[in-house]
Amino acid sequence: MAKKYIDVMDTTFRDGFQSVFGGRVLMDDFFPAVEAAKNAGINHFEFGGGARFQSLFFYLQENAFDMMDKFREIVGPEANLQTLSRGINTVMLDTGSRELIDLHAKLFKKHGTTTIRNFDALNDVDNLAYSAECIKRHGLNHEAVITMMDLPPGCKGAHDVTFYEKTLRNMLDAGITFDSLCFKDASGTANPNKVYETISMARKLLGEEVHLRLHTHETAGVSVASYLAALEAGANGIDMAASPVSGGTSQPDILTMLHAVKGTNYNLGDLELVKILKYEERLQECLAEYMIPPEATQVSPLIPFSPMPGGALTANTQMMRDADTLDKFDEVILAMKEVVERGGYGTSVTPVSQFYWQQAYANVMFGDWKQIAPGYGRMVLGYFGKTPVEPDPEIVKLASEKLKLEPTTENPLDFADKEVTKSIAYWTKVLEDEELEATEENIFIAASCDQKGIAFLKGDGPLMVRKGKNNQNCGDEEMSGSYTVVVDGKSYSVQVAEGDAEISVAPVAAATTTAAPVAAPAATGGKGSIEINSQTPGNVWKILKVAGDTVNEGEQIMILEAMKMEIDIVAEKAGVIKSIEVNTNDAVIDGQLLATME
Repeated sequence: MAKKYIDVMDTTFRDGFQSVFGGRVLMDDFFPAVEAAKNAGINHFEFGGGARFQSLFFYLQENAFDMMDKFREIVGPEANLQTLSRGINTVMLDTGSRELIDLHAKLFKKHGTTTIRNFDALNDVDNLAYSAECIKRHGLNHEAVITMMDLPPGCKGAHDVTFYEKTLRNMLDAGITFDSLCFKDASGTANPNKVYETISMARKLLGEEVHLRLHTHETAGVSVASYLAALEAGANGIDMAASPVSGGTSQPDILTMLHAVKGTNYNLGDLELVKILKYEERLQECLAEYMIPPEATQVSPLIPFSPMPGGALTANTQMMRDADTLDKFDEVILAMKEVVERGGYGTSVTPVSQFYWQQAYANVMFGDWKQIAPGYGRMVLGYFGKTPVEPDPEIVKLASEKLKLEPTTENPLDFADKEVTKSIAYWTKVLEDEELEATEENIFIAASCDQKGIAFLKGDGPLMVRKGKNNQNCGDEEMSGSYTVVVDGKSYSVQVAEGDAEISVAPVAAATTTAAPVAAPAATGGKGSIEINSQTPGNVWKILKVAGDTVNEGEQIMILEAMKMEIDIVAEKAGVIKSIEVNTNDAVIDGQLLATME
């Protein structure tokens, strides 16, 4: 009797890279490994989308569409190339307009995509309907998603089998067309028994013909058990990655799963052990110069208490390294439990995982609920759709006060369509003003990446890759990375890599492009007696006041950006600004003087 064929998607080149390197891997470095994977018999790849779209423009100065085209050339026309899309966010961190969501599907089809895996972090089915329509209209396979996790201990109200069945029935009632259904557990916290019962429920509800699959991570240490449970319950496909970007924060290794199914009735993609070994050997060679963060290779016993996706965990620790706040990591992870519980139990997957992280980071750095992260605040106020359960009314009230927004039940797409900056016409005009070609690709790059996209198109963006020959993970001896150095009062951004890799040193203001430069720090009659200092490392995003301005207590003076979060710098009491000590785009350290007042 033939074994049951299980479709295997190799996530190495999308989720693997995201989970281990924060997405920062150059295409020419990994393309030889793609060829090796093809020769090993793999024909289903996750090759783009998710954070591996923006990260190419933000950090690598590579065009994601060019990468997708070259990937397709390597694997040939028959391979199933899959991308990840965040429903109404697509590959952006904010809600897209309807015309941008449609353009996303059109361009991804044009550039070699076969299947789009489409999820909403809130499991709000209304957020999947329009994106699903666009995906099918442009001739792509639509893999609909129900996002999973286990709630922190002591929490209840969502994320059980009953909740997932309700979500699936809502999807069917809404008439959403899909070619396959994936249960996506980005934090790897869904326990194996729940996985079994959930897949069994879906199989019973949908019948035997629908393709079901599970996606999980090894972050909490139960991924292999979860995959075996899913297969036993009737799943048709699972996702795996290749070493050195497997295990830990990523998916289980292909070799590990081949070993796990020995003696069972499952055939994992007709894959052969010897060929996979050769593929993984080639991948190891390709990535030998890249720094692998130690946390990317570990199972964390804290994750079930504070669900953090593998794909977000390393991206956040990389930013904490850049900001010299990595010592706060465990505190931030532990602070997530309260943030998740009071925020309405959206699944901890991008962008909601970032909202949780940013709010937990703010609670640790500035005191409990002293600041509301904009994304988290907008989520609890309803601007991204309906959360699985109602958020804590106290947090809703606080978010409304801090962000000066009223709670809403309006469709997020209607909000987005009203925003001029989310229109194709707006970005066409921006490109023309910058004397850049207004192709559909360039319009989407600019719309999805904002000023960092424009900087890429102009060739002005920074290259930020932790890579260098002889790069070793040696604990305290590891010095590779991004640093801010202050010389004679001037901040410089320094890229450091071990071995003979190229490095760059640049004034911080010249290395970022998010805003126009302002005049040098100004003073009126010298400095004031009241000093206003930074409470965290970051970058000066906007300066709202100048010397001589009168301010009220609590009024904004400037805004810093740290960990993808806006940090308000406010007046401690009413008075007059005497001096502004920084410029827009400056990097600042913890405790640095920002302004003075009387």
